[in-house]
Amino acid sequence: MDIRTAQKLAWENKLAKGFNTTDTALEFGLLTAEIGEAFTAWRKHLPDLGEELADVFLYLVAVAEMNDIDLDEEVARKIDKNTRRVYERNAHGALIRTSGG
Repeated sequence: MDIRTAQKLAWENKLAKGFNTTDTALEFGLLTAEIGEAFTAWRKHLPDLGEELADVFLYLVAVAEMNDIDLDEEVARKIDKNTRRVYERNAHGALIRTSGG
């Protein structure tokens, strides 16, 4: 399943179930909570890490949908941009972008 389809299906589910579809700030808060749950699952080696990461994705695509953003297009654009970037380590060993968008 591509991102665009997942975004559409997640949105349709929110509408059908009566979940939040208008309050972007609330959705960001819920997304943050889901990130915390995913981190806890990872840290404690819980078996539901994949499900928690899916929850993060679903809240993320909801924020995108609330703001008329096609996340499929944005992810493709960002991956392309990142592949054109060049990084080099500075004297302290930190990676510093030296070229690219």
